[in-house]
Amino acid sequence: MRVHELAKELNAQSKDILAVLKRLKIPVKSHASALDAGAQQRVREALAPSGAPPKSATPGAPPKSSTPGAAPKAQAAPKAAPRPRRTPSAKTAPPAKPSPLVPTAAASAPPALEAPAPPAKPAPPEETPVPAADTPVAPPPKRLELRFPITVGELANKLQMKPSELIKQLMQQGIFASLTQSLDETAVMKVAPALAFEVAPQPSLEEQLLKTIEPDPAKFVARGPVVTFMGHVDHGKTSLLDAIRKASVASQETGGITQHIGAYAVQFEKGRVTFVDTPGHEAFTALRARGANVTDIVVLVVAADDGVMPQTIEAMDHARAADVPIVVAINKVDRPDANVQRVKQQLSQHNLLSEDWGGKTIMVEVSAKTRQGLDALMEMLLLESEMLELRADPTIPARGVVVEARQTKNRGPVATLLVQQGTLRVGDPILVGAVVGRIRAMSDDLGHRLKEAGPAQPVEVLGLPSVPQAGDKFFAVSDEKAARQVAGRREDAHRTRSAIQPKRITLEELHARISEGKLKDLRFILKADVQGSLEAIIQSLEKLDDEKEEVQFKILHSGVGDINESDVILAAASDAIIFGFHVGINPEVQVLAAKEGVDVHIYQIIYDLISALKAAIEGLLEPRVEETFMGRAEVRKIFQVSKVGMIAGCMVIKGSIRRDGLFRVIRGRDRIFEGKLASLKRVKDDAREVQEGLECGLALSGNVDLQVGDLVEAWEIKHIARTLG
Repeated sequence: MRVHELAKELNAQSKDILAVLKRLKIPVKSHASALDAGAQQRVREALAPSGAPPKSATPGAPPKSSTPGAAPKAQAAPKAAPRPRRTPSAKTAPPAKPSPLVPTAAASAPPALEAPAPPAKPAPPEETPVPAADTPVAPPPKRLELRFPITVGELANKLQMKPSELIKQLMQQGIFASLTQSLDETAVMKVAPALAFEVAPQPSLEEQLLKTIEPDPAKFVARGPVVTFMGHVDHGKTSLLDAIRKASVASQETGGITQHIGAYAVQFEKGRVTFVDTPGHEAFTALRARGANVTDIVVLVVAADDGVMPQTIEAMDHARAADVPIVVAINKVDRPDANVQRVKQQLSQHNLLSEDWGGKTIMVEVSAKTRQGLDALMEMLLLESEMLELRADPTIPARGVVVEARQTKNRGPVATLLVQQGTLRVGDPILVGAVVGRIRAMSDDLGHRLKEAGPAQPVEVLGLPSVPQAGDKFFAVSDEKAARQVAGRREDAHRTRSAIQPKRITLEELHARISEGKLKDLRFILKADVQGSLEAIIQSLEKLDDEKEEVQFKILHSGVGDINESDVILAAASDAIIFGFHVGINPEVQVLAAKEGVDVHIYQIIYDLISALKAAIEGLLEPRVEETFMGRAEVRKIFQVSKVGMIAGCMVIKGSIRRDGLFRVIRGRDRIFEGKLASLKRVKDDAREVQEGLECGLALSGNVDLQVGDLVEAWEIKHIARTLG
C-alpha cells in the first residue's frame, strides 16, 4: 500500500501521514512511496484513538480495496489522535497543540497508556527589567519617502530643518553641495544616520496602482495545479491531452464546439487541473524568459517504444532550469514493442529515478489510445499539487499571465488569460503590458460564457484594443485613468529598450557582476560534436569541484550537435553562457543570439574551453582580504571649525598616515569607528601622507565624537584574487 492510499483509508492528507512517518523514523521519499504491512500497522497505532484498538488488516477481515465501490464509504477509518508524548518536565512543557488529523473531541481524550501527570506548580512570573530613569531612550528614526534626485532645499524641507544645517551635515560626510544642487540616493543614504531618518524610495505610480491588488495570506485558499506537457516530437503529448479532455483537438478546430485557447481546465472528482498547451519546450522557456512562471508541474511524456530522445533531454533540462517538479508519463505502453524498464533505465542516467527504483520521481505508465493509467496520472498530479501547497487569494482583483493572443477578423484582438490570483469579472478594466482595455466578454475552452473566473482558471477574453504578447502580465485595476498613464510610460520604456540590445552575462563582465552582488552562480550550456568529447569536458569540469561549497556552477543542458535555437532560448531565459566544442551555429541562430544578447563561445581545443571555464569560475571566488598596518596617530587636540565640523590635531607616533587607507579609531580597548578620511592636512596644506614624528590635522568621514587620547590607525586593505588549485 502506498502513502496516499493509506491517507485515503484513514481520511487524512498525505502530508500529515508523511509527518507521522517521519516522527516514527520510517524512511519514505514521497506520497507515492510503498509501505509494508509493519509500517502501515505502526501508523495506525500512532493514529489510533485513545482506548480503541488500532485499525489493521486482520486475517479474517476482507482486504481493503482502493477501487470505488469495493467497500461501503461508512467503513472508512475515522480521524484518529496521535499517542501523546511524555513531557520531560511539567513546569517547562508547553500546552500540546492538537494534531491536524485529530478532531477536537478526540484531542481532549485522556491518554490510555500513561497516568496523568500531577498538577504542576505555576512558575513565578518573570520580572521585566525596568530601565533606569536616567537612561535616555533614542527615538526611532523618521521614515521618509523620497523620489531621487532631490535638491538640498527640498530635502531640508522634508526634514523640517534649516538648509544651512543640512549643508553643514553634508560637509561632515564629505559632500559639498549648494542649496539648489541635486543629491542622488547614495548621498542621501550617507547623511541619513547622522540626521536620524531612514530613506524609503517613493513608490512610482505603477507601484501605487499595483499595491492595491496584493494578495492577503490570511485569505489564501487551495487552488488547482497548472500543468504543462513536454517531451519529444510524436511521443504523444497532444494525444494524451486529447484523451484527458475526452475529445480530439483536431476535430474541435475544424468546426467543433470547443475552441483551442492554449489552456484547458479539466474538472476531476478530487479537484481541477489546468493544462497549458504550449507547442514545445522552447515556448515554455520563452514564456519564462518574459517572467511568466505559469507552470506548477511539468509532465514529461516519453514513448515506451522509442525511449529517451534528444528533445526529451532538452525538455527535462528546461524544466529543471525553471525549478519545476517533473512527473513522468511513460506513454504508448499498449504497443507490442513497449519497454518500460528500458525507459526507466534511460531516465535514471539523467537523474530521474523512479519511486519503485528507490528514487523520488513519480512515473506513471499510460496509453492515450486505450486510456490506461490516465486516472492514476491525474491522481498523482493532484497529490503532487497537495504537497506543493498551492494557494491563492480569490478576494482581490485578478492578476495573471497572457498564455497566447491573436487578431481575428470578426472579434478583433482575442487573448487567453490564466488567472493566478484574485477573481476576474466581465467589465473589469485590465492593464496588460502597455495596453489598457475592459473585459467585454469571457469564455472557457468549452465555449461557455463566464461572468467571472477564479485562480488557476484559463479564459478567453474580448475587449483589448490591441494584441498583447504571450507572457505579458495582466492586472485588473480600479483606476482606469492611472492605468492608462502607466501603460503610456511602459510604452515609452519599451521603445527605449527596443533600441538597446538586451544585456546578458558574459565572461568578460563576470568580475563586475560578482562585485555588485548581482550574480550568485555561473550557468552554462555545453554542446560538443561527439559524446566522447562531451564526457571528457564534463569530467574535466568535475575536477574543478574543490571549491564546490563556495562556487556554484550549473550545466543547464549538455548535448551533441550544433548550437540551435532551443539552446539560445534556454540561455536567454536563464542568463547562461553557451560553450561549444567542434560544433557549428547557423546564421539564423547567430542572429537570435545577438538579438537576445546571449554570449556564445566555440572552441576547437578542449584545453582552451576548460581554461576559459576555469577562469570564469575563478571569477566567482570571493577574494582573500589582506590587511597591512601603515601607521598610528594620537589625538592631541580637538578643533571645531565652522562649515567643516570636527578636526582632530594629531601626532603620528608610528609609521605613516596615508589618505587612501582604511582608518580605525581606538579608545581604550574598544574600536569606535572604521571608515575613510574626509581630509588630511599638514599645517594648512592638503597632504597625501604624513610621516612618523610629524603633526597633522584630520577629519573623519562620518559623525564621530573624537576625544583627546584616541588612537587613529591607518590600514591598507588588499583583495587578493583566488584561483582553483
